Amino acid sequence: MKTYKIAAIPADGIGPEVIDAGIRVLQALAGRDGGFACDITTYDWGSDYYKAHGRMMPEDGLDSLKAHDAIFFGAVGAPDVPDHITLWGLRLPICQGFDQYANVRPTRILPGISTPLKDKGPGDLDWVIVRENSEGEYAGHGGRAHRGLPEEVATETAIFTRVGVTRIMRFAFRLAQARPCKLLTVVTKSNAQRHGMVMWDEIAAEVAQEFPDVTWDKMLVDAMTVRMTLSPESLDTIVATNLHADILSDLAGALAGSLGVAPTANIDPERRYPSMFEPIHGSAFDITGKGIANPVATFWTACQMLDHLGEADASTRLMKAVEEVCATGIMTPDVGGNATTAEVTDAVIDAIRGSNA
Repeated sequence: MKTYKIAAIPADGIGPEVIDAGIRVLQALAGRDGGFACDITTYDWGSDYYKAHGRMMPEDGLDSLKAHDAIFFGAVGAPDVPDHITLWGLRLPICQGFDQYANVRPTRILPGISTPLKDKGPGDLDWVIVRENSEGEYAGHGGRAHRGLPEEVATETAIFTRVGVTRIMRFAFRLAQARPCKLLTVVTKSNAQRHGMVMWDEIAAEVAQEFPDVTWDKMLVDAMTVRMTLSPESLDTIVATNLHADILSDLAGALAGSLGVAPTANIDPERRYPSMFEPIHGSAFDITGKGIANPVATFWTACQMLDHLGEADASTRLMKAVEEVCATGIMTPDVGGNATTAEVTDAVIDAIRGSNA
């Protein structure tokens, strides 16, 4: 039997609630499958750790995580801690420290979940958004001078490298090649950003020559929001910069019914380091402790984690269970239901145990 070492970082807000649900489901899956086990270590890093220690995680935190096969992450952010501290103190150091340069965000309309898109339902929206996750607008380069004075100035420099752009384009083209439509849309803003984004476009065209069986097109990011809303069936695999994909993936989650069902994977495709899997939604302190956080995104990202670990059958079993439960109407309030986090989790576990797949 294979045993996978999983690092769980519940972190802030509803993070502990959904990660607890995710761990319960993973253990149920392992028991149902019988071919693997999950050895889960939970780390108490996050905003409470910051308040006690002055940092979001220990100085040797990455060294601790290196021993694991994957990282199961909840959510980061607290009302009384500045957002740039929480993000740059925990999530981004893991992504950048482990060179998780491919952020993969699948989006589908699940059975039973209503979408704001008119006359659309399951099958009409089936996307994977690939986000460059190591540089671009979130490279962290810039600074501030003359703080507090009338002439104060701040700079935020986007960094695009040929290595970084080429590898994310290859990853996106390979992913598109593996999907039935073999269709890739490259999102850009090269009409206004005439250096980094022009290089982005040029490298996309170069890499495209390596994948003659993939049809690809290019779309300005502002026009892309219109296309996603009015012609969702015209899209399949999408690749965009760190900032653009960050925004577009939230729109995608909303169009699919709720950010509560949207997953993401931060992947090191070369498998030098553990990859990290998390729901897209934030810490949601407005519902923290109420027991109504939607665990579906966490279950879906657990599917991504299982696929990455080579447990495709278990991933398929979990996704079928999630879809079955959603179709029966057992859902949290954010998607029109009245079930609690625990009730949704129990229903998914029952579906896993009763499945024949």
